[in-house]
Amino acid sequence: MLMLLNTPYALSLSRSLASSYFPSPPTRRLLSISSTFALPPPRFPHSSLVSSRVSPSFRTQASAATATMGDAPDVGMDAVQRRLMFEDECILVDESDNVVGHESKYNCHLWEKILTGKMLHRAFSVFLFNTKYELLLQQRSATKVTFPRVWTNTCCSHPLYRESELISENHLGVRNAAQRKLLDELGIPPEDVPVDQFVPLSRMLYKAPSDGKWGEHELDYLLFIVRDVNVHPNPDEVAEAKYVNRDQLKELLRKADAGEDGLKLSPWFRLVVDNFLFKWWDHVEKGTLKEVSDMETIHKL
Repeated sequence: MLMLLNTPYALSLSRSLASSYFPSPPTRRLLSISSTFALPPPRFPHSSLVSSRVSPSFRTQASAATATMGDAPDVGMDAVQRRLMFEDECILVDESDNVVGHESKYNCHLWEKILTGKMLHRAFSVFLFNTKYELLLQQRSATKVTFPRVWTNTCCSHPLYRESELISENHLGVRNAAQRKLLDELGIPPEDVPVDQFVPLSRMLYKAPSDGKWGEHELDYLLFIVRDVNVHPNPDEVAEAKYVNRDQLKELLRKADAGEDGLKLSPWFRLVVDNFLFKWWDHVEKGTLKEVSDMETIHKL
């Protein structure tokens, strides 16, 4: 028996029998899950400024979460923004706002693809006022792919190509998307911004380059809401946030026009300011926003 076990055939047979009874554990793919905020900051005060930084651990975890995309283009892009660029599917529309398809956020914002005329997509811009009738603004983070570091309205993003955000009745899909992104970007809890409290005022169609490679071509829903909310900015989306009254906004516009302090405004925000905002602000204060709602018109600006 000892001689048999030392033969090559016996060794091979014993390995085969052992592997059948004691198989190797399956290979597991390691996943890294990014955490957000362990402890929420205190309630966001009126007329105050909040600055946020992304911690090194947040960056490290986010990079690990997208490590499997190493062969994709733009590997130097911020990990969180890169994931959103490739995973989010925007809703493609025609100039009458009819859904014609869907495309990745990445492709929808490449300027060379925008110039083909096939990347027009649905978007929304939220204008949130507190009960002092001050408007909440944000400065986009430095890691944003399009229009980094610019000041803009409360929240600007896209409804995605998913059932809950394609609902056309009462513009519910866009309202659902607005509630989702207010939580993602500013940490505003959904209960602070019920979807039935958004007032869609109008739609506008615009095109704007960002830096030569990126840009926007959007059919933008303009949503107004008056609520006192808790704000906890996500540092990967928002660099700073603050409430402004009319005079403070006018001073911000003056500085942007003069190029002071390198201050810049997003093109969509500037279009709304120049064409609609101040006359609509009157209705915010009077509580008559619904009287000026016009969702039949698409303003081509």
